[in-house]
Amino acid sequence: MRTSRSRTILPYAIILLILVALGAVTWGNYNYASQNPGGNDFLVHWVGTRALIEDGISPYSDEVAVRIQTAAYGRPAREGEHELRVAYPLYSVLLFIPFALIKDFTMARAVWMTALETGLLGMTMLSLRLYRWRPRPILLGLLLVFSLFWYNGLRSLINGNAVILVALMLVAGMWAMRYGADELAGILFGFATIKPQVVVIFLLFIVIWSFMQRRWRVIGWLIGTVFLLTAGAALIIPDWILQNLREVMRYPGYNPPGTPSAVFISLWPNFGERLGWAMTVLMGLVLLLEWWRSRNTEFRGFLWAAAITLTASQWIGIQTDPGNFIVLFPGLILAFAVLDERWYGRGLLPITILLLGLFVGLWVFFLNTVTYADQPIQSPLMFFPLPALMFILLYWVRWWAVRPPRPWLEQINL
Repeated sequence: MRTSRSRTILPYAIILLILVALGAVTWGNYNYASQNPGGNDFLVHWVGTRALIEDGISPYSDEVAVRIQTAAYGRPAREGEHELRVAYPLYSVLLFIPFALIKDFTMARAVWMTALETGLLGMTMLSLRLYRWRPRPILLGLLLVFSLFWYNGLRSLINGNAVILVALMLVAGMWAMRYGADELAGILFGFATIKPQVVVIFLLFIVIWSFMQRRWRVIGWLIGTVFLLTAGAALIIPDWILQNLREVMRYPGYNPPGTPSAVFISLWPNFGERLGWAMTVLMGLVLLLEWWRSRNTEFRGFLWAAAITLTASQWIGIQTDPGNFIVLFPGLILAFAVLDERWYGRGLLPITILLLGLFVGLWVFFLNTVTYADQPIQSPLMFFPLPALMFILLYWVRWWAVRPPRPWLEQINL
C-alpha cells in the first residue's frame, strides 16, 4: 500500500521540485536583470511583439524602431549607434508572445532568461542522447556547467539571444530523425527558420541528405511548416516579406562586421575583400565535398556532416554574429563523445582539460579584444577562435565518427 502511494506521489513531488527550481532561477534572473540593464536582443522582439499584438503596428515600422531605441537608450538612436530594429521573420512572434504578455520588461527578461537557461541544459542533454554518449557523472556535471557559463553560452543568455532555442530545435530535429520521427523533425527545422541566416545552409544540407536517403517526410514537413508559417503571417501583415527583406538589407549597415570578409576588409582594406571571397569559396568546397561523402553513410556520418556544416556555414559569407555560435555546441559534444569512445571510456581527464582550455581561452580572448561603450562590445575577431577550434576537433575525430561503432563499446557509442 505504501509503495503504491509513494509511486503516485512521486511524479507530483518531481513536478513541484522542478517548479520550485524554476521559480528560484527566475528570481535570481530578476535580481540580475534589475541591477544589470541589457538584454537588447530580447528587448527588440519584446517591444516589436507587444506593438503588434496590442496596437496592430508592424514590428518593422520606424515607429516601433523608435520605441525600442527609446527603451534601450532613453532616446532615438544617434548616428553610429545600433538601431535595434526587428529583422526576424514575422512568424517569430509566436515564440515571443508568451513573454510579450508580461508588461514589465525586467520580469519578462527574467522569465526569458530562465527559458534560455533551460534551453542550454536541454540542448546539452539532448545532444548526449543524440550521440548516445553516457559520460561519467562528474563529466556530465562539468558539461552542464560549461554549457551555461562558457563565453558563447553566457553571452547569449545575457543578451537574450533566441539562437539558443534555435540550436535546441536543430538538435531536437536531428534526434527526431534518428528515431524515425521525420514529421516532427521537419516541423522543428521549420520553426528554426526564425533565424534564417543561422540555419539556411544547415537546412539545405538536411534537404539534400534527406533526398538522397529518400526521407521525403522530412522535406515535406519542413517545407510545409515554413509555408504555413509564412502564409499565416501574411494574414496579419500581407506584405511582411517585403518589409522584412528591407530590414535584412538594412541590417549590416548598423551592425559590426558580420562576416569574415567584412572583418578582413576592416583590418586590411586593400586585399581584405579577396581574402573574404577566398574563404567563402573554400568553405563552399568543404561543404560540397563533405555532403557528397555523407550521401551513403550511416547516421553517424550524417551527424558528423551536420556538425561540419554548422561550423563551415559561420565562415561562408552569410551575415551573422559570433553570438550565434552557440549552434556549434552540439558538434563539440560530438567530438568529445567520439574521443571518449576512442579512449575506451577513459576520456575524463583529457576532455576536462579541453573543456577548461576552451572555457578560459575564449574568455581571455574576449577580454583582451573587447571595447566599451554603453555596453561591452565584442571584437569582430571573435569570428575566428571557436570555428577554427571546431574544424580541428571535428577533423581530428572524423575517421572514427563516420564509421560503425565497435561492438565492445556499444554502451558509449554514437
